[in-house]
Amino acid sequence: MPVTTASPDAKQPRTDRGRKTRRAILDAARSEFGERGFHEASISGITRRAGVALGSFYTYFDSKDALFRALVRDMSDQVRDHVAPVLQSAPDQVAAEQAGLKAFIDFVRGHKEIYRIIDEAEFVDPESFRAHYSTTAERIAQRLEAAAARGEVRGDHSEVHAWAIMGMNVFLGLRYGVWGEELSADTVARAVARLLRSGLVPEQGTQSG
Repeated sequence: MPVTTASPDAKQPRTDRGRKTRRAILDAARSEFGERGFHEASISGITRRAGVALGSFYTYFDSKDALFRALVRDMSDQVRDHVAPVLQSAPDQVAAEQAGLKAFIDFVRGHKEIYRIIDEAEFVDPESFRAHYSTTAERIAQRLEAAAARGEVRGDHSEVHAWAIMGMNVFLGLRYGVWGEELSADTVARAVARLLRSGLVPEQGTQSG
């Protein structure tokens, strides 16, 4: 199930005011779940953080579980939307992956709670957890497929390559986004780009390292 698909128990607002209220609840939930974890977090704590009435919560979400599922999708979408512009403006695919990793680490440094929330999803809502990573890997695979057609990467790439790139990004984001920031995001991304150019660019390709 794609992470961008709305859950049937998440009620979508139809007005600007409703969208702002729902956004405030999601942002508050990110802080509440990120600081306290799913089981210790409370709906009342979330609504206090959001500055909305308790009744407003149930206008948009049926339960804490429904909100958590929506939050996992929302954070996945935020990462996608944050990274997409730099991917589109890059001159070739390896440069795109380099720019995407830099943007991802920058995002993580401002949203460190994403790791706790996504990790908890494995136990709170395994379907959302799997969808988050499966959809991310699928986007990378699609990028590699398009790049192979342009002659920018090897044609014998596979799903394994997409998951490997995603795995590097996830753990580099953890190491240099959450655990420490002693290296710049650009330095980390450039190191990975060198690795990718050695392993992905065709031996007789026209792209230079």
